[in-house]
Amino acid sequence: MAMKLDHDDLDRLIEKISTSDIQEFSLEGEDFKLEIKRNLFDKNYLNTNSTTNNSSEKQIIAPPIAPIDSISLSDNATATPTAPPGRSDLTDIVSPMVGTFYRAAAPGEDPFVELGSKINVGQTICILEAMKLMNEIESEFNAEIVEILVENGTPVEFGQVLMRVKQS
Repeated sequence: MAMKLDHDDLDRLIEKISTSDIQEFSLEGEDFKLEIKRNLFDKNYLNTNSTTNNSSEKQIIAPPIAPIDSISLSDNATATPTAPPGRSDLTDIVSPMVGTFYRAAAPGEDPFVELGSKINVGQTICILEAMKLMNEIESEFNAEIVEILVENGTPVEFGQVLMRVKQS
């Protein structure tokens, strides 16, 4: 029997787990693997998590570096970008979830990246807020930011192109 999880199912599952005492959770289907690991720490600390998505499309998403709750989801389905077609030499950074896009860690702080910024593997490039959890999105490789397609504080959809980069 094939297991299918849509985004509403995933959101409900994450909400249930986040309000429970479960510290680690793993679920695997034919075309996905979901792992959730929770670390408890000072509630005043920025609560973050990260989603990883390994598909055939070029996507930049990696685990965070801060001590945080972590969520990883592997899905073999391909995401459809909602941005206009880009140059073939650029790599799309797409949203791994529905949420709100933030360019900085907090209002008034400098953005993680600007147009022309050189980024390195593991560097945070933005935050996606989903269900009151802050998800740091990090670079998988060295690159230069060529396009930023989403305004700060804007809601984004799963698979929506957030930025385009040129790999170094």
